[in-house]
Amino acid sequence: MPNARATHPTRRGILAAGGALGLGTALAACKGGERGSASSGKAVKSGRPGRPWSFKDDRGTTVKLDSTPADIVAFTGVAAALYDYGVQAKGVFGPTKTRGGKPDVQAGDMDLSKVTVLGNAWGQFNVEKYAALAPDVLITTTFDDAGTLWYVPEKSRDEITKLAPSVAVSVYDRQLPVPLQRMWDLAESLGGEMTATEATDARKRFEDAAARLRAAAKARPDIRVMAGSASEQLFYVSGSNLSADLEYFKALGVNFVEPTERAKAGSGGWYESLSWENVDKYQTDVIMMDDRSSTLQPADITKATWRKLPAVKAGQIISRSPEPILSYDKCVPLLTGLAEALEKAKKLR
Repeated sequence: MPNARATHPTRRGILAAGGALGLGTALAACKGGERGSASSGKAVKSGRPGRPWSFKDDRGTTVKLDSTPADIVAFTGVAAALYDYGVQAKGVFGPTKTRGGKPDVQAGDMDLSKVTVLGNAWGQFNVEKYAALAPDVLITTTFDDAGTLWYVPEKSRDEITKLAPSVAVSVYDRQLPVPLQRMWDLAESLGGEMTATEATDARKRFEDAAARLRAAAKARPDIRVMAGSASEQLFYVSGSNLSADLEYFKALGVNFVEPTERAKAGSGGWYESLSWENVDKYQTDVIMMDDRSSTLQPADITKATWRKLPAVKAGQIISRSPEPILSYDKCVPLLTGLAEALEKAKKLR
């Protein structure tokens, strides 16, 4: 789990969620000639002629197909990253649209009219629709060392993984540039436009933004930053380890608040849960707040203890993406936003 969720406060609880759907005729409809196989040797469906394709993912699994995957189904954030490199997913699962029908923050710049949404929330994954898409490959991230497929419901995992091989990019306990490079490599293997000006310029802008954040952190070592996430019941403080973004920001010199009780209450070491009465436990100058639609956003927090926090009163609140879209273009604002906050922040205590 990359961070706390309002309704799923533990990593194991999150990864255990999900629902199974019967396949019935959907499985039968997928029968056909064999096109290739994953390292497990499972047969997959017939496809188009072309150059053989293989990719070794971060679980150590090598997926081999007779031709480059064309019918891709991916976790929404992964599909958004691939889209930035010119690779179009056919189907997506995960937060894609808000309740108002607008694109979710994790959907990036994707044209949602061109994708089939298999599930829009945790535990939702329409297996029959997935089968009907005749997927060549399923691509997602993983947030643990076991390689658990993110947002693939555990109860229906076996049905889902039988339909097509899966590829996982790890964002667990590694600095952000590592999964960014892995997504770049994956997009390139899928025919992405990696030499396009948009891609090369974004990579350069990311490098420049990292240099800016490093300089800002060096100039303001006294500024303490806290990574938070909110629900109606609890406030979660994330530690700087395990999460790809926070590990990287810390390596660049950012002075993070480190929760002292994060190893307790089933958090898996990701975060510490605080009651709203104790939300002032840690002194901080800047608060980075979880931007995911599943969490309570700063403008909607009405707790008096929150409003009394020095950082809140000073307006030193910025957004954070615990599940960043892994394209250089989408990660540039994460760096520049934090750099600007450090450059402008007032020391509050």
